[in-house]
Amino acid sequence: MQSGFKLDYEIKMYRCIITLLSILFIIILIYGRALHAETLSAEKSAPSSDEKVSKSKYRSPEDGWFDISGFIDQAYGFAPVLMPITEPAVGYGVAGALAFIGKPDVNAEAGFGRPNITAVGGLGTENSTWGTFGCDLRSWKNDKIQTLAALLYASINLDYYGIGDDPALRSDPLRYNLKPAGGLFEMKYRLGNTRAWIGASYMFADTPVTFKAPDETSRLPDFTRDSQMGGFTPCLIYDSRDNMFTPIKGSYLEASASIYSKALGGDSEFQIVSLDAIQYVPVASDLTLGVRGGAAMSFNDTPFYMRPYVELRGAAAMRYQGDDTVEVEAELRWQCWKRFSLVGFAGTGSAWNDFGRFKNSQSIVTGGGGFRYELARKYGLHMGVDLAFGPDDPVIYVQFGNAWMRP
Repeated sequence: MQSGFKLDYEIKMYRCIITLLSILFIIILIYGRALHAETLSAEKSAPSSDEKVSKSKYRSPEDGWFDISGFIDQAYGFAPVLMPITEPAVGYGVAGALAFIGKPDVNAEAGFGRPNITAVGGLGTENSTWGTFGCDLRSWKNDKIQTLAALLYASINLDYYGIGDDPALRSDPLRYNLKPAGGLFEMKYRLGNTRAWIGASYMFADTPVTFKAPDETSRLPDFTRDSQMGGFTPCLIYDSRDNMFTPIKGSYLEASASIYSKALGGDSEFQIVSLDAIQYVPVASDLTLGVRGGAAMSFNDTPFYMRPYVELRGAAAMRYQGDDTVEVEAELRWQCWKRFSLVGFAGTGSAWNDFGRFKNSQSIVTGGGGFRYELARKYGLHMGVDLAFGPDDPVIYVQFGNAWMRP
């Protein structure tokens, strides 16, 4: 047992290191190609060194460092998008998409004038999880209205640890598969010229659920049940962040109440209420403190795979589920040298069955650290890696923007 655990732990750590080196290699490769393209251009036209930097899409005119602000300024038309997946619940993998990005309004004030985006893509991970998707994010009426339409078909393999603290499943979870096929439509309306939005969404999905029979019970067949969900979710959002990617100050609040009903196309009646709050505070010129708190409650006949779960770096998705959950996480980012910053974070969360049986709960503590590189100074976009520790194995996360990024 001890040697087997040690071997598994070392394999996961080696994979984390390989992932980190791969990311750094990609950054260096992109930078090298950008410099090579600039060199060829310089050989043809031979402009001054200042002109070369100012016209570059990949270098900052301020300090000459690798910076994609110039590329984002002109990022409209078709663009490929590739992103690694490091979620421990499904294993390592990759998601890719082909996106069509509309030309942004360069004269719009902060928080307004976002480009329209249409994308199609897919994903795959090492535990045979896969999926295909399509989505369209669009703004209307001078950014007074935003709509999101999305379609998804996927096969997701997960482990079931029970609802609340289940000793029987804690170390020997049941394996199951979800195969959702459905779509979502969301519309949000900006209240006046403020940072407040009111909105609603409708979601429908047909989801066959298959529990895998343990290998030692060869005569026991897999169990499959078809589940349908149709739900309506009104929401209220307030967003005063100075930047959507890597904020330095501001607040983000979102409250929603999801109502799933047979009248809306589902086969069961249940409700989920959730609240998400994020605050960013500049405690010094080079230090930013962020705090996020979240809570969710489910009622009535909520399917097990729709129950709330603790969302923290260092905890696998859907690992710590309950009828109700709460979590809080704090992060301190130090802009330590030029475009590089160091990040430290810690959090705690709990999941329980209901208020009447609060004793049947499970609580976890997580924490870790990472680094960021200021990838696009004009847009406040940082990118980097976090290494998180929790009750299970260490987990590495690739962060584009920040860990709590909200669109």
